[in-house]
Amino acid sequence: MPTDDLCYMPATEMAQAIRAKRVSPVEVIDAILARIERLNPGLNAYCTVTAEAARKAAREAEAAVLRGDPLGPLHGVPVSIKDLIITKGVRTTWGSKLYEHFVPEEDAPAVERLKGAGAIILGKTNSPEFGWKGVTDNLVFGITRSPWNLDRTPGGSSGGAGAAVAAGLGPLAVGTDGGGSIRIPSSFSGIFGFKPSFGRVPVYPPSAAETLSHAGPMTRTVRDAALMLNVIAGPDERDRNSLPASGVDYLQALQGGIQGLKVAWSPDLGHANVDPQVRVVTTAAVKTFADLGCHLEQADPGFEDPEPIWATLFYAGIGARLGEYLPEWRDRIDPPLVRIIEEGQTISAFQLMQASFRRAAMWDIVRRFFERHDLLLTPTVAVPPFAVGIEGPKDIAAQGISRRGWFAFTFPFNLTGQPAATVPCGWTADGLPIGLQIVGRRYDDITVLKAAAAFEAARPWTDRRPPLG
Repeated sequence: MPTDDLCYMPATEMAQAIRAKRVSPVEVIDAILARIERLNPGLNAYCTVTAEAARKAAREAEAAVLRGDPLGPLHGVPVSIKDLIITKGVRTTWGSKLYEHFVPEEDAPAVERLKGAGAIILGKTNSPEFGWKGVTDNLVFGITRSPWNLDRTPGGSSGGAGAAVAAGLGPLAVGTDGGGSIRIPSSFSGIFGFKPSFGRVPVYPPSAAETLSHAGPMTRTVRDAALMLNVIAGPDERDRNSLPASGVDYLQALQGGIQGLKVAWSPDLGHANVDPQVRVVTTAAVKTFADLGCHLEQADPGFEDPEPIWATLFYAGIGARLGEYLPEWRDRIDPPLVRIIEEGQTISAFQLMQASFRRAAMWDIVRRFFERHDLLLTPTVAVPPFAVGIEGPKDIAAQGISRRGWFAFTFPFNLTGQPAATVPCGWTADGLPIGLQIVGRRYDDITVLKAAAAFEAARPWTDRRPPLG
């Protein structure tokens, strides 16, 4: 098999091929590590590559296959871990000088489960410092670039993960999402990203924005994400917000169509400014759901822009988490993050409770909307991928888009905790990916995944690869 085809093989197929002895875990790991060595210097998707440990694990995985040992569902399949997620014995920096040399003594729940399922860890993917922004660069490792255009950002904060999956540097990645950090980079990188229901995948240690933070899969196919979710979902006592086991096989649940679903399409949520290219491409894409037998109508949920609610909760958490480090570390923290820490420290308990009550009121509106609709479709990001080295689009003021308005479609559903996915749905005039967001009822991860799988079957995207060679 050609090396590039092996690197782009879906995890579901790879796991079956390894089990059937058609492909060796050693062959897989050697091919992907060689590709990482060749491409990562230009992309900076990985900040730490655990090549020696991966090769050792691959040899052990191959021996297990030859012995006929019982094999886990991801036996021999490579996976990357975002650098905000702790990994036993492997440096975890949170993209910060504060933790530049920190080596955890335990694995996060998702990492522990992936290893238990036989997956092989390739390394850690780059993130902005403490995941504070929607692009990926930091003072420890520098800028991560899009495999579609090295002058563009892959988004963030799971930007390294998105770039790695899109570039064929591993079929599976674990991302985190406190305001869009799985969906933004998945959209910008032309891959599938899934933010499960809040608590579906346990998070430990908790992030600064504990009640906003989700962990989930970033993959090239929906089936790969479902397989991965089978492994990483379920309760863990370290995360008091983790949900009970669902008893669902997410991969099997993808079977069947989505005929008869009541699907709402909102091009702007009633308040967002959207780039014309994004609007045209996503508006065309949603017609696919009507073709699939859904009852499609244009409708807005009806809530006002929740940016002030999200920003209060997010910034207060960052201020509380990092404020104590400012006196000693100010000049070694990303300067815009310093301003956010200071802003967060000014938020009073009264303001925090106000935001919590406004969040509850917003949920009441959303809850009623989803009594009438099974799914909500929106653009994933309001703008196409933009240049590296900036926090948002250069013409942000000219477009009338606020400081965080370019990701106005993602953070509302961190406030509500609903499952939300992004699927590649088209391309800009200069060949950059555009994503469509699919939001489901709280806890109804299955319907979101089924809808994404149906869309993928109707409009496949995996045959288009970045022009990396």
